[in-house]
Amino acid sequence: MRSGGETVHVRHVIALDVGGTGIKAALVGPDGTVLHDSRRATGREHGPEAVVETILGFAAELRAHGEQRYGQGASAAGVAVPGIVDTANGTAVYAANLGWRDLPLRALLAARLGGLPVALGHDVRTGGLAEGRVGAGRGTERFLFVPLGTGIAGAIGIGGAIEEGAHGCAGEIGHIVVRPGGPECGCGRRGCLETLASASAVSRAWAAASGDPEADAADCAKAVDSGDEAAARVWREAVDALADGLVTALTLLDPGTLIIGGGLAEAGETLFAPLRAAVEARITFQQPPSIVPAALGDTAGCLGAGLLAWDLLATSDSLTTEVTG
Repeated sequence: MRSGGETVHVRHVIALDVGGTGIKAALVGPDGTVLHDSRRATGREHGPEAVVETILGFAAELRAHGEQRYGQGASAAGVAVPGIVDTANGTAVYAANLGWRDLPLRALLAARLGGLPVALGHDVRTGGLAEGRVGAGRGTERFLFVPLGTGIAGAIGIGGAIEEGAHGCAGEIGHIVVRPGGPECGCGRRGCLETLASASAVSRAWAAASGDPEADAADCAKAVDSGDEAAARVWREAVDALADGLVTALTLLDPGTLIIGGGLAEAGETLFAPLRAAVEARITFQQPPSIVPAALGDTAGCLGAGLLAWDLLATSDSLTTEVTG
C-alpha cells in the first residue's frame, strides 16, 4: 500500500490453513481484513518432510511479501492443521493425510520466521472461531459449528472462544453413535454419525443406489430436487441420522446457533429445510437453535488462523502490561 511514493506501514499477521491437498494463506490486518492471499499445493505426494518444507517456505515468502508491501514484517503467525493437535505445546500430533507424527510445527515455524510468535490450531476449531467471530455466528454467545465434509467434526463456541476440552478433543460430534451396529467407522466403532451423514457417506450411498460409481452428494441433491424417489430416500436417511446426532449435541450444549458448513451444506435449502424440520420433530424440552449455513466457505480456516495470531499478540501484550504496570 503506497501513497505518494511512500510505503504505508500496516501491522499484520501471517495466516496459514493447511489441508490434505492444499494450503491457503493470507496476510491479515488488525481488523480481520485480508491484505493479501495465496494458495498452493501441499505436495504430500513427496512425503511428510516435503509438506513441512512447503509450509515453512510459504510462511517465509509471506513474511517477505509483507515487509516489501507494507514496510514491516508480520507481528505473528497463526497456522491451522488437520488431525490431532496439541495446541498448548505447539505440536501437530498426527495427521493421516499428511503423514506426520509429533511434529513440533510451532517451533519450526518460529525458527524459520526469525523468532516470530506462532499460534497453532486445529483446522475445524480454527474455522469455527472465524465463523463465530466474523461469520454466521457473529454476535452469538454460544454456537456449534458442524462442517459436513469428508467426515463430520465440530467446534463449540463459547464467549468468542472455542472450547477445546481437557484433551483437545471437544466437539467430535461425528463420532456420536446414531445407528448402533451400523457402518464401521475409522475410529473403530460402528454407526458413527459421519459414516451416515457426511458428504462422503451420502456420495457412497447415492453411488450405490444410482448404480453410478462416479455419483456424489451434489448429484444426489440435484436428483432430490428433480423428484427422484431413490435420491429422496438416500437424502432422508442422511438427514435423519444428522438430526439424531445434532439433537444429542443440542441436549448437551444448548447452543443458540447451529452453523452447518462443508460440502453437504452447499445443497442449501435442499438440506436445511428438511434438517430444521427433523430437528424440530425430535426436540422435547430443548430450546430449538437457529440452524444456519456457514458464511465463510473454505476461507474460514485461514481467517481463523489469523485470529489465533492476533489473539496470541493480545495475550502477550496483556501479560507485558501486567508485568510492567
